[in-house]
Amino acid sequence: MSVVALVPAAGRGERLGYGMPKALVPVNGQPLLARAVRGLFASGCVHHVVIAAPPSDVDAVNTVTASLAPVGGAVHVLPGGAERTDSVRLALEFALAEIPDTRVVLVHDAARAFTPPEVVKTVVDAVLSGADAVIPVLPVADTIKQVDQAGVVVATPDRAVLRIVQTPQGFDAKVLASAYRSGVTATDDAALVELLGVPVTTVPGHPHAMKITTPFDLAVAEAVLTGGNA
Repeated sequence: MSVVALVPAAGRGERLGYGMPKALVPVNGQPLLARAVRGLFASGCVHHVVIAAPPSDVDAVNTVTASLAPVGGAVHVLPGGAERTDSVRLALEFALAEIPDTRVVLVHDAARAFTPPEVVKTVVDAVLSGADAVIPVLPVADTIKQVDQAGVVVATPDRAVLRIVQTPQGFDAKVLASAYRSGVTATDDAALVELLGVPVTTVPGHPHAMKITTPFDLAVAEAVLTGGNA
């Protein structure tokens, strides 16, 4: 029985302004992708990591990740697709074909490179305990407004029932495969299984699992999350 983490990492990351794929952008000398993969394996429950890389950078990603797998683990790198969903689909198809005992599938953003290993383990444990889909979440601190196309406020949702969603999102492998075969589209993988009527369970996320998207996020990571160290 294998736990497989899929990492869609084919994005170009233009907003970071580095002129390279976001996953390869360094934070204190270490690429985001390397930090993300280390965190997955550090959970002690991930056996394989399948990375969907930019097609032009497969060799570079292989170089970055070649020594990251622990004894008994493995990293697999393949060309990703044009969109995140395409990359996840390609990585999932690879996992199901090449790792036939796959039981739990995680989908994790390389940009959430500082997700604590205990969050990864909590997600996996919840799936192994019977949940078909699990997502780590945080409470919403800000007031949220719903607006119309003209930018006029039409509602103020109760933030007490709202959550910020992080990754890794965890799934029973058969459930996620069914969602991708369905042909439906959604903004994330949990939403795909929601559209099939599958309940999605939440577990506590962590502030360090922030998504690094802008130069400001990168500066925060370098100044705070690494503690000034590599």
